Amino acid sequence: MTGHVVEVQAHVAASVPGFVLVGLPDTSLHESRDRVRAAVASSGVPWPQRKITVNLSPASLPKTGTGFDLAIAVAILAGAGVVRAEVREVVHLAEVGLDGRLHPVRGVLPAVAAAVRAGLPDVVVASADVEEASLVPGARVRGAATLAGTLRLHGVDVEDEPTDPFRRPAVSVRHQPSGDLADVVGQPEARRAIEVAAAGGHHLLMVGPPGAGKTMLASRLPGVLPDLDDEAAVEVTSVHSVAGTFDPGHGLLRRPPFEDPHHTATPASVVGGGAGVPRPGAASRAHRGVLFMDEAPEFSPRVLQTLRQPLEQGELVIHRARGASRFPARFQLVLAANPCPCGRRVGRGLDCTCRPLDVQRYIGRLSGPLLDRVDLQVDVLPVRRATASPGESTAVVRARVQEARAAARARLAGTPWRTNVEVPGPALRSRWPLGSRAAAVDRAVERGTLSLRGADRATRIAWTLADLAGREAPGRDEIGEALALRTRGSGA
Repeated sequence: MTGHVVEVQAHVAASVPGFVLVGLPDTSLHESRDRVRAAVASSGVPWPQRKITVNLSPASLPKTGTGFDLAIAVAILAGAGVVRAEVREVVHLAEVGLDGRLHPVRGVLPAVAAAVRAGLPDVVVASADVEEASLVPGARVRGAATLAGTLRLHGVDVEDEPTDPFRRPAVSVRHQPSGDLADVVGQPEARRAIEVAAAGGHHLLMVGPPGAGKTMLASRLPGVLPDLDDEAAVEVTSVHSVAGTFDPGHGLLRRPPFEDPHHTATPASVVGGGAGVPRPGAASRAHRGVLFMDEAPEFSPRVLQTLRQPLEQGELVIHRARGASRFPARFQLVLAANPCPCGRRVGRGLDCTCRPLDVQRYIGRLSGPLLDRVDLQVDVLPVRRATASPGESTAVVRARVQEARAAARARLAGTPWRTNVEVPGPALRSRWPLGSRAAAVDRAVERGTLSLRGADRATRIAWTLADLAGREAPGRDEIGEALALRTRGSGA
């Protein structure tokens, strides 16, 4: 996700004709020699019959992908005297076809953003990538449909035969879930948990029988979250650009994303992976949004355990033989689970047909270390009246969430944290101590109801409750409610 400026150097020598590409290119980049040679010939420009050496600097940085094609072609023609030397201050990002057409590439937005930060605002991309590249503030973007069109942008008088520009292929865009929080019948405790989760950025576990409304509640959480600010919008859009799931026609992604992988998903599809350069998975695509895992105990234990790193650090590190890829993954995790395999173990559980060992194994699939990182853990009980009066709408709850987040931002001003869930435990205890009001938390730790990590998370919940109530600091009521939300009612 962090772009690096690569200088493409071309040396054209009077020697036996040949083409050498150096600078740690991968297989797809090695093949650019044939693509560039054919594209130059198709554009009506003579290919230099000399010894051509192209170096990708810095040579110690591994290079991958086809986005270097256009820069290599322009550098070679500049070395041959066809293009003026001023092109060294222009960034070129596109794949070239054998017929000279320019193809779009993934990850244009973070690449252009890196170029602007490096003081290189002039960028040439394929016509299909102009919309996406233009989203970067400060970038001076020009588009070209062909290599010949690119040369004309640099003042070369070359014939450009009419060629249909390459069209960006259809992308799979993740739409926001529809519906209003007022659609949820009953469930005041679960609705309260949704509001608290949105206000503080907390993770949430909902346990209840089928049909109680867990999935509906989770799908309403993104609507309660406030819009992304400019910095977060660029981060989220960059992730989706690298993943190839971004439609530039809609501009920057301003709403928090929502990802709900199926319980048969593999670890690579959730945390990212793939051959060559890893691609972002559902966890990274949910950055600054919601990752919902319905029927959480049905997920593979390997998938669930891989979430422990992003829950703690807010990023995913995927290691490969040639290096490591880092993707942001500061999402809100929402888990939904039945109380037992049959789902009817509610109250006294008289309708449940599961054996105690089956119930223990089922819930045990959600490991203790994972659940210890989930802040809010609530029971979602069956609704007994289908005609219950509707609750508050999404707009009303979102207004309270925005006020609570504004209060948290004012308190956290001058720190690297945005929401209560991001504040480390040591900073929480040293900078905002609760004093004697934390006695209930200490007692829960002594009884073994809470771990030390759980105590920090309960304290964060208490601060979120205080922000929602408009109080400067949590009181005993907020701490008691925080313990109830943290321990499914057992710590109240």
